[in-house]
Amino acid sequence: MTTTTLDVAAIKADFPLLGREVHGCPIVYLDSAATSQKPRQVLNALNRYYEEINANIHRGAYHIAEQATTAVEDSRAALARFVGAPETTEIVFAKNATEAITLVAHSWGRTNLGSGDVVLLTAMEHHANIVPWQQLAAERGIEVRWIPVGEDGNLDLSDLDRLLDGVRLVAVSAASNVLGTLPPIRRIADAAHGVGALCLVDASQWVPHQPTDVAAWDCDFVVFTGHKMCGPTGVGVLWGRSDLLDAMPPFLGGGSMIRNVTFDGFTPAEVPARFEAGTQPIAEIIGLHAAVEYLEAIGMEAIRDHERDLTAYALRTLSERLGEDLVSRGSGRHPVAGLPGHPSPRPQSGSRPVRRLREGWPPLRQAPHDGPGRERHGPGLSLPLQRRSRRGRAGRRADRRRRLLRFLGGPDRGRT
Repeated sequence: MTTTTLDVAAIKADFPLLGREVHGCPIVYLDSAATSQKPRQVLNALNRYYEEINANIHRGAYHIAEQATTAVEDSRAALARFVGAPETTEIVFAKNATEAITLVAHSWGRTNLGSGDVVLLTAMEHHANIVPWQQLAAERGIEVRWIPVGEDGNLDLSDLDRLLDGVRLVAVSAASNVLGTLPPIRRIADAAHGVGALCLVDASQWVPHQPTDVAAWDCDFVVFTGHKMCGPTGVGVLWGRSDLLDAMPPFLGGGSMIRNVTFDGFTPAEVPARFEAGTQPIAEIIGLHAAVEYLEAIGMEAIRDHERDLTAYALRTLSERLGEDLVSRGSGRHPVAGLPGHPSPRPQSGSRPVRRLREGWPPLRQAPHDGPGRERHGPGLSLPLQRRSRRGRAGRRADRRRRLLRFLGGPDRGRT
């Protein structure tokens, strides 16, 4: 039950792109797993920086340089508050979550991992949380191990104790970018700490949708990206425990990451400057602050409750339109919404809903990549009307289009 009713029309009006029409119809954007749209408040913050205080940070004593530096550090403080970080200096700006994970893999990983050590991943990870560890495995001879995904779309943790043998770090998504599954992060972090391992959480798909408290997770590193949480592209965040960050060497060299440099060597700066080499994406960092304030003004609890209601509505409506009881089908837990008492929306292969979606509707199109088991998956699902023709199936295709257009409430325009 939603505790706060959102003014959906007012929120939609904050997003200029959602006022567009495409092919004569109002745009409907369903690709937020890949990137979110940006509210006017974020766009205005970007413009204000360039129009009023465009200057580099941490290196100038003149007025607008001090204003820009203050704006960036205010953003750091806002992000620390937003995710429950104990210290503002534990927030490190990166280009995106991929770079933040790579930072940990190269800085912490190269310092602490060697031949025979194990990194434990899950089979539902985005490749951003796979490839850096595979690169480290090829370089250092470490082993990459996998937690499997069960039939219901949840992690199969039944063999977790055995999988943790010899593990030095566990890296897990807080919310799957493909399935929407919400793994039990605190349980996994506690199990990792029980064998002396660290826990890194990829929260890119969590932070925009749920209240976040890194202290409650009791993990060691958390990464997320700005562009999925109504912020600009080109900026992401690494949170790390201060004692770990203090012990890690720089990831990139040059610019603001040094305290001093001579012909004989250099002394790195303190954290977080140590990991923020060169000119930062200043406008984007300031824009991310505006995104945090926008989400906080709506309320993360209200956003979570609204999405739960949307999920329940979608399952109920799909059940009515497809003639299948999706609401009562499944394992008793809804991975997408993380709600007890709701079923998995991911039926077993071969079940009637899967066949209907694959045969009766246009294909689910993704940007493909190879997962750890060589399966093909991508950063998110979309359901576009496809412009394709297959000889001998014209009648069936036309019927499918009509059914889909009726479901979407749009006019039957014939070939789409």
